[in-house]
Amino acid sequence: MNQSNLGRCFAVVFLLSGGSLFASDATPLGSSGIDATRFEAIDALVNDAIDEGKLPGAVVTIGFQNHVVFQRAYGHRQLQPTPLRMTKDTVFDLASLTKPIATATSVMILVDRGEITLADPVSKHLPEFANHGKEEITIKQLLLHTSGLIPDNAMADYVDNAEKAMENVMNLGLNYTPEERFRYSDVGFIVLAEVVQRKTGQDVHAFSQKNIFVPLGMRETGYLPDASLHDRAAATERRKGQWMRGEVHDPRAYALGGVAGHAGLFSTAADLTRYANVMTNHGSSGETTILSRTAFDAMTAAYAVPGDGIRGLGWDKQSGYSSNRGKTMTSSAFGHGGFTGTALWIDPELGLYVIFLSNRVHPDGKGSVNALAGQIGTIAADAAIAASQEPSAR
Repeated sequence: MNQSNLGRCFAVVFLLSGGSLFASDATPLGSSGIDATRFEAIDALVNDAIDEGKLPGAVVTIGFQNHVVFQRAYGHRQLQPTPLRMTKDTVFDLASLTKPIATATSVMILVDRGEITLADPVSKHLPEFANHGKEEITIKQLLLHTSGLIPDNAMADYVDNAEKAMENVMNLGLNYTPEERFRYSDVGFIVLAEVVQRKTGQDVHAFSQKNIFVPLGMRETGYLPDASLHDRAAATERRKGQWMRGEVHDPRAYALGGVAGHAGLFSTAADLTRYANVMTNHGSSGETTILSRTAFDAMTAAYAVPGDGIRGLGWDKQSGYSSNRGKTMTSSAFGHGGFTGTALWIDPELGLYVIFLSNRVHPDGKGSVNALAGQIGTIAADAAIAASQEPSAR
């Protein structure tokens, strides 16, 4: 029996025992005025994808006008070695969502404070970076993936220790002339995390905890999740014969000790709603401000990048990577995806966010969820547009 049928079999057993196909029912709606029946199609989309082996399970959350209006958990967070049901409080390896949520947000906080500028050459803060034609590469170019750096350097650069690995990164040559093209680069965000550490004396883990996650009450978000969270963590693949749960999937982040600018962050749906809410509200929520409106606007503005459409600073907007974006979201929308099967899209104009969390790489690395996340985003955006057009919403 393949993994897809195994997951479906357990769902059927659960149904026959009087349960629901979902690990949890929809979260009660707030007073948002949105039509919840518009979300009914999501159930079939996710369950069909599970049945097709595209993912073992997922947690889907939609927020509108500061309310969670839909949240369900589907399928399993683990199929092997023992099936475990997905729950809304499952802890996920966010993979490249680390880039905007931890690293880019930390960088923009430093910009906000005047400690760095977007136009600064990276070498101003990391003098050892100034070699092989990289002397004039800027912070902004790293955030936009137009710096000239290679997408990923060889794993051989990471075999000694984290200090030597960073030295190898600093000594890399250019992959192309800066500004000539867009090439999505993990290396660029490894460098950005080093800028954060050099400027603050704190690695991106400590800095993001102090300045983003703790202020927002995101108690289950961070790098290197402690043992108490491992039992709730979604499984990914095997490393050294052991299933990864609560251990970063990305091999370079793992080699760097689990803390890196491009990957390594873990979180839950509930915690990400806190981050999404503050970003839907332009960097502030209640008495908590993470970014000034000026910094938020700079981060989420539309920047044309050569050959790949529109990006934000650390965010995607409308590019070749946007298959996980709702098609009817507005031009203000920004988001990102993660290799493990995660996606977050935020549309301030609609007051909307969509959080899609899965472990599509479990158990064999062959799952595929970007199209599914995009379909869910379109359903959510259509519902938000309709609600916004109601007379009572004006």
